[in-house]
Amino acid sequence: MKDIKIKITDRDGILHEIDAPTDMNMNLMEVVRSYELAPEGTIGICGGMAMCASCQCYVKSDHVLPEMSDDEEAMLSEAFHVQDNSRLGCQLHINADMDGLEVELAPEEI
Repeated sequence: MKDIKIKITDRDGILHEIDAPTDMNMNLMEVVRSYELAPEGTIGICGGMAMCASCQCYVKSDHVLPEMSDDEEAMLSEAFHVQDNSRLGCQLHINADMDGLEVELAPEEI
């Protein structure tokens, strides 16, 4: 397996082009945390269980992503700053089909 390129705009509007491994079963939230693109304690608060929406992001590219689970859809229905292209980063597992994915982190819920 190889790494893929993902473009992530952080909450300060800074674009980061990062390499994400496809062979470690990581999700997008874990990649954001590993690159420290959000302050510690502000993303992935629930540990990736689709229970907090702290990893909400906006998908900016036209990638075909897996359908939302019922849990993800329910969490987004209660979250702030939701847009039509909102997804939970913890529910997007990194794979080769995501090469070139572009996302923006949603504002922190306060």
